[in-house]
Amino acid sequence: MSTTTSHPRPAAVDAAGATPAAVVVAASSDSPVRGAEPPHGVLSSPVLRRVGLRAASVAAVVLVWWTISAVGEPDPTLRPSPALVWHTMVDLSTMDHGGYNGLTWWQHLQVSLRRVLLGTAIGVSVGLVLGLAMGVITPLRVAVEPILTFVRNLPPLAYFSLVVIWFGIDETPKILLLAIAAAPPVAVVTAGAVTGTPRALLEAGRSIGLSRSGVIRNVVVPSALPEVLTGIRLSVAIAYSSVVAAETINGLPGIGGMVRDAQAYNNTAVVVVGIIAIGVSGLLIDSAIAFVAARVTPWRGFA
Repeated sequence: MSTTTSHPRPAAVDAAGATPAAVVVAASSDSPVRGAEPPHGVLSSPVLRRVGLRAASVAAVVLVWWTISAVGEPDPTLRPSPALVWHTMVDLSTMDHGGYNGLTWWQHLQVSLRRVLLGTAIGVSVGLVLGLAMGVITPLRVAVEPILTFVRNLPPLAYFSLVVIWFGIDETPKILLLAIAAAPPVAVVTAGAVTGTPRALLEAGRSIGLSRSGVIRNVVVPSALPEVLTGIRLSVAIAYSSVVAAETINGLPGIGGMVRDAQAYNNTAVVVVGIIAIGVSGLLIDSAIAFVAARVTPWRGFA
C-alpha cells in the first residue's frame, strides 16, 4: 500500500511575486480613501469649516461697510459707520441713556416676537387645516386656491390700511396682518403635499383595511410632513418679514415701530440697529425650525 503525503498548495503568485492577500493588504494600505489618515487642523471639522466661512463672510460685509462709511466726510445720516451703530446698540441695550421711547432695543424686540408668535400660530393653524382639507377635497381646492394665491402675492401694506380701518389701531390689526401673511403659504404647500402622496402608499393603506380617516391619519399626514414643515418654515419667515409693516401704525413698543420712528427722524444708526436685530433673530428662528424639522423627519434633508 502506497501512502500519499499531501502538501499544502502554495498560494498563487502574481507576476511581481506577491500573493493575492499581500496585494489586497498593500492596496488597502495605499488606498487614498480607506487608508488615508484623516486630515488634522483647526478647520478639519465640517462644523468648524462652516462657522469659519460664515464668520469670514460677516467680516467681509463689515469691512465693505466700514470702507463705504470712511469715504469722504463722515455722514452719520447717510453712511453711519459700524462703530457708530455698535455704540448706538450698546446705548440702547440699557436704560442708562433712556433707551428708545422708554425701552431697550431688546425689549422692543420681545414685544414684536410676541406679536409674531401669536399671529403666526393663528395663521399656520388655519393654513394647516385649510391645506389638509384642500388636499382631500378637490372642489374645495379648485375654489379656494386662487384666492390664497391672490392674497399671498399682495404685499402686507396693501391690505394693512383696510385692516386698520376695520379693527382700529390696537394689537388686533397687527396680529391679524401677521396671521394673513402666514396662512396662505402653508395652506398651499400643505395642499400640494397631500395631493402628492404616492398612490402606492394609498393603495397599501386601503389594502390593510384602513378607513378613509385612517388613510389620512396614518398615510397621508406622515407622507406630507416634510413638505408641511417646509411650508411652516416659509410662513414664519414671511410673517416675520412683515413685522415692520404690521407696526407701521402705533407700532411702539415694537422693533418695527422703533425702525419706523427712527426713520422719521433720520436716525439711521437706530434704523440699522433695528434691522440687525430683526435679521439676526429671524435667522435664529429659522435655524431652530430647520433643526426641529430635521429631527422630526430625519429621512429628509434640511439646509
